[in-house]
Amino acid sequence: GQRQGQAPAEDARSLAFSRRWWHQRIRYYVPIVGWLPTYSIGNLATDVKAGLMVACLLVPQALSYGSLTHLPPAHGLYVALVPALGYALLGTSRHLSMGPEALISVLTGTLVKGQLKHLQAAYSPNAPPPGVVDSFSVGVAGALALVTGLFTFALGIFRLGFLDSMISESSLRGFISGAAIYVLIGQARIMLGIPPPDAAHSTPLSDLHHILTHLRQTHVVTAGVSLAAVALLRVLSMAKKRFKAVEWLQLVPDTLVVVIAATAASWAAKLNVNHGVNVFGWVDGDLPMPALPRIPAHAESKDIVSSAITITMIGVVESVIVAREYASRNHYAVSSNRELVALGMSNIVGSAFGAYPAFGSLSRSKLNDRARATSQISGIVATALVLVSLLGLLPYLYHLPLGVLSAIIVDAVVALLSTTPKAIAFLFSVRAWSDLFLLLFICTCSIVSSVETGILLAVVISLVMVIKRSNTPRIKLLGRSTANSSDFHPINHLDSRSDSSHRLSATSSTGGSSDSECFSNNSDQGPHVQHVEGVLIVRVEEPLYFANAGQLHARLNRLEMYGDLSVHPSEDPRMKPTRAVVFDLVGMADIDGSALEILLNIVHEYARRGIRVAFVRLCADVRSKFELSGMASAGGEYAFEDIRSALLHVERQLSVSIEH
Repeated sequence: GQRQGQAPAEDARSLAFSRRWWHQRIRYYVPIVGWLPTYSIGNLATDVKAGLMVACLLVPQALSYGSLTHLPPAHGLYVALVPALGYALLGTSRHLSMGPEALISVLTGTLVKGQLKHLQAAYSPNAPPPGVVDSFSVGVAGALALVTGLFTFALGIFRLGFLDSMISESSLRGFISGAAIYVLIGQARIMLGIPPPDAAHSTPLSDLHHILTHLRQTHVVTAGVSLAAVALLRVLSMAKKRFKAVEWLQLVPDTLVVVIAATAASWAAKLNVNHGVNVFGWVDGDLPMPALPRIPAHAESKDIVSSAITITMIGVVESVIVAREYASRNHYAVSSNRELVALGMSNIVGSAFGAYPAFGSLSRSKLNDRARATSQISGIVATALVLVSLLGLLPYLYHLPLGVLSAIIVDAVVALLSTTPKAIAFLFSVRAWSDLFLLLFICTCSIVSSVETGILLAVVISLVMVIKRSNTPRIKLLGRSTANSSDFHPINHLDSRSDSSHRLSATSSTGGSSDSECFSNNSDQGPHVQHVEGVLIVRVEEPLYFANAGQLHARLNRLEMYGDLSVHPSEDPRMKPTRAVVFDLVGMADIDGSALEILLNIVHEYARRGIRVAFVRLCADVRSKFELSGMASAGGEYAFEDIRSALLHVERQLSVSIEH
């Protein structure tokens, strides 16, 4: 009866725990559930103002960046609407502005343009109808957004947020610079009013050649309007930098000012009628019916998947970096994994509403921070204003010259390029030649070949560098200090060449503790550190696992022959025969099964050659694995607390007198 009475109580506690568990998870993955109930109404006016300022930049950017994708203009606003709203509900950053980005738009447009060739081939020798082209392009972009969202969501769910740091800064900067130059070349043709090339496939260099050889076909009025727009954007930008103390000037939406001024001037002068200037025209601003996108017929699914992987990498890196930067400035925390979940879900939902991939924007996030936004309410306000623009303001942009949209894009990519000279100067000043070469090489490949080639090289080279460095175990050869026989220091290259012949003997005292051993990387040890003749003292400075343990045997052989890992293997051996090896494992906090098996084989090989092996300063976990693997029976002794006691043991075992 007592047990029956306890069962309902246990069930009730289990139910309560289950509810609490679900409530915690919902608050974790849907942050608005956590912060909205505690939102201070006093911050509402500030957040509404910030949302208004961001929308004034977001709407012109959405229309401009949308023109890079070969999609109908309204789809740029779709990207600024649904994914941005999704992020405001799910994101942890209070300042990240989600929506269209120049680089992502370029990559999307590159994919759409490439897939259109398959559609044109299917209709050859006739051209596909315009309606078919638009629906095909929208289908490709929607499928791209869906796959990108799924990849990003998976990275967050499986807690792979650390992958945002897998691309080296030099590789990323080289790719961004190359892509920015690619965009500049493409938009220069539109700003000058030069007709497009006839070739179905073109490269940045061929586009540049086309511009230079057709300069006589420049449309003077279009070029004048476009260059005036660029000049006005630059003047406003410089004025903001020059007068930082003027608060109202910092909040002036320069792109919106340019759009309004250009539209009004074009309407007043009837530029499209009187001077043949291409204008924005009529655009259908209706919201699309939600539908899960499908890969269209004649489109290559593998191309969509590969582009989605590329866009995911670029978008994740940029978005997470921006989110972290503004979280740090405003003293709150963001989670990379939760950010990836939010970005992924926003793109998945956005793909059902005609959006192409969306990620965080540095320029809009900077404006959001400058407007002192305090929560994601500013993002919700910005999306509401985008919706108003989509449904009611597009007809008023009929007279907006297309060259002005290109001018806005050019202004944005010039900002992307502005940090490149500083990066090159820094790498040159610190003599980081490999990073400098990598930056210039990837930038050049992006321009000469294609944007896809640039990002592929950036990713592949970065991964190769990561694998190469993780594949090499960090070990150092130690020597005894001539000032104190209990001190052991890394031997620098000078020591290994000049002092390898010095004889050192073991002390007759019993002293030496782990606390008295001083390890330093200072290169000023010079002649005060000497090899212990016949003994390799090797410090392992990191955990060993399957990737880095494979090179351990080869590096130990190099130390045994030369006493220096920097010596080329073509040199003649310079070390005396090795009689013992002492491993200092103070830096090895863990070892996996594969690495342990490799280490056992190394110990077996040493034992076969009559070389004694000792391990010192093992952590508890490594000691336990040594015991389970039978390391002692293989010939590796590990009952030592410090190097000095291990050397004394080696002396007794080898019956060799090692003097101080």
